[in-house]
Amino acid sequence: MQDPRSIHIADYAYDLPDNRIAKHPLARRDASKLLVYRNGDISEAHFADLPDFLPARSLVVMNNTRVIQARLHFRKDTGAKIEVFCLEPAIPHDYALMFTQTGSCTWHCLVGNSKKWKEGSLQLTFTHAGTECSLQCERAGADLIRFTWSPLSLTWAEVLEACGELPIPPYLNRATEASDLTTYQTVYSKVKGSVAAPTAGLHFTPDVLASLDAHGIERAELTLHVGAGTFKPVKSEELRDHDMHTEWIAVPRTVVEALLRHGGECTAIGTTSVRTLESLYYIGVKLMHAPDLNEEELTVGQWEPYLSPDNSCASIAVGCGADAAPTEEPCSGLAALRAILAWMDARGCDVLRTSTQIIIAPGYTYHIVRRIVTNFHQPQSTLLLLVSAFVGGDRWRDIYRYALDHDFRFLSYGDSSLLM
Repeated sequence: MQDPRSIHIADYAYDLPDNRIAKHPLARRDASKLLVYRNGDISEAHFADLPDFLPARSLVVMNNTRVIQARLHFRKDTGAKIEVFCLEPAIPHDYALMFTQTGSCTWHCLVGNSKKWKEGSLQLTFTHAGTECSLQCERAGADLIRFTWSPLSLTWAEVLEACGELPIPPYLNRATEASDLTTYQTVYSKVKGSVAAPTAGLHFTPDVLASLDAHGIERAELTLHVGAGTFKPVKSEELRDHDMHTEWIAVPRTVVEALLRHGGECTAIGTTSVRTLESLYYIGVKLMHAPDLNEEELTVGQWEPYLSPDNSCASIAVGCGADAAPTEEPCSGLAALRAILAWMDARGCDVLRTSTQIIIAPGYTYHIVRRIVTNFHQPQSTLLLLVSAFVGGDRWRDIYRYALDHDFRFLSYGDSSLLM
């Protein structure tokens, strides 16, 4: 197996002209183009046709995260503009608790124009339900920002909705518009927490969802809250020096059960669903050898999939410090999923909540995902590496060359592909 740490990111470059980056979505989501890649053959259709290409009575898994209005704009008394970009909850750490918080909370943040704000507090005023309100923030650590607001009856969710800005991707090179509040959310988004949309899902409409149902295709939803790290470029020459971002995931018991009913395989909608589903495999392998691990110990590390040439049970067991008898046979996806279900049963747990730092690159062996719906990604990105790992070799170049030659639109608001 190829060691992904030795990958040279320059080998995953391609020329993406700015005029091929979709700055706005199409008027109708499912009118976007769909590139279909099947065993080396490439064709094209429209996204509305997606159900026709999927196996009947198969399983589709989607990420139901919802993008929050995470950018906050303050102005100092001197007139200096300070942007505070909320990345991840700190106090309380739990996402659900965070958005029901009243009075105060603390986030890990990025601060724009930080040289102009060394100390002291910042304040802005806003209106909610006809009442004038105020929001203050102060530094509480290296990247920690503590927020306080009044009236105390407001929840943090209400504060963000009233005065926050939706953070559209930086490569769109434009300001957030009112329409983005709708178009930069999937029609099935539910769980607040992302600072970027799971963009493959932006193509779905109620009609496409109904068509999936009509084809007997089961739908299941999990949650991965997309962090700003999804836009982090690989700046190192070799992948070994790139630090993959960690993201919070939540997988309901119903998803694990659905995967088991479908033989431990599915179609993943978007790279966020891919990363969550493939992380389940390594979580399950850990639990096969150490069933008493807690949720914090189930987090999947960046290089965990590559601990041995065959991704064997023994290597994962050693990696998590379990005392397990070595085996030369790789664990099956079904066995890993059954281990997760047993762990949930033992705890009366309906949702598995943990985090993943998994990086999927050439050399990776897919265990659960059999088909991927995904947009076209930036050159030299970890998302492009994920696609390359799935289709194998340099086939990604054929796919992207076809897309560029046939007027496909790229990146978040662009067209999509179905990889089989």
